[in-house]
Amino acid sequence: MKNGKTRADVKPGMLVNIVLKKDQRTGILTEGIVKNLLTSAPFHHRGIKVRLDDGQIGRVQEILEED
Repeated sequence: MKNGKTRADVKPGMLVNIVLKKDQRTGILTEGIVKNLLTSAPFHHRGIKVRLDDGQIGRVQEILEED
């Protein structure tokens, strides 16, 4: 399973787990579909920042397999 720290691994339409800004201390993950990528750098040590289809924004913690 990829961890979402490399921009090339994250693409719109993927199912991912992100950590929202408000959940960074607790580490609670939110599952969703990537709408677009907000991080322009090729790598980010805390995860690539994305916007989900439902509008939530957070950093990718893991890329889930789509069934």
